[in-house]
Amino acid sequence: MTRSGSPDPAPAEARTEVFEGVYGSFTITPADRREVLAYRLSLISLALCLGGLLISWDLPSLEIRPWLWPAGMVISLGLALNWIHIYLRPLHRLLQVFWLVGSMGMAALLVRSDAGELPATLLDQRLWLLAVGPFFAALTGIGFKEFFCFRRPEAIGVTLLLPLALLGLLLGVLPPLASYRLMLIAAALLLVLGLRKLPMEAAADVGDKSVFAHLDGAAPGIAA
Repeated sequence: MTRSGSPDPAPAEARTEVFEGVYGSFTITPADRREVLAYRLSLISLALCLGGLLISWDLPSLEIRPWLWPAGMVISLGLALNWIHIYLRPLHRLLQVFWLVGSMGMAALLVRSDAGELPATLLDQRLWLLAVGPFFAALTGIGFKEFFCFRRPEAIGVTLLLPLALLGLLLGVLPPLASYRLMLIAAALLLVLGLRKLPMEAAADVGDKSVFAHLDGAAPGIAA
């Protein structure tokens, strides 16, 4: 993916840039930049909410509202999946289905027990992990996409640690404390991932829009 055209004196966030893609030219617009920023901020918000939920189990003073952290996680991941750019549309839709199913499972779990009681509930009835598992499968998918595209070590950390922590706890392979620590590390790595993405050019996250246009069957030309 390469840039074309003469330099534009307008501010970077306000100008439209033209790039050469695999199937033709495409533009990166101010709307694209806003979506990319929203995606990156959603990842940061998700990391903070996941970390807040985990830490609140050790520090009850953080439990301002029992539902605050899980609700923030659901909203943040949903927004991130709305704004993420993935060439394989079926995979994108699958991650959104995982998010929806996992969010419903998390809501059902919260109806059964407050956020502060989640650890006890999950330890006593570990099949609940299957209900919330799809939510973390969607998050793992984002981590894999980020590693595949950018080779960031924190992304592969998120991709590996989340399923290891949850499956290890479900199967009884890992003690609860080990799973807790792995989840906490994954939340920290997700925060690092989101923060490191902030200074990147928007084009990196938008990808080759000519590929999206080709997959949608659009005629050759400049993809807006």
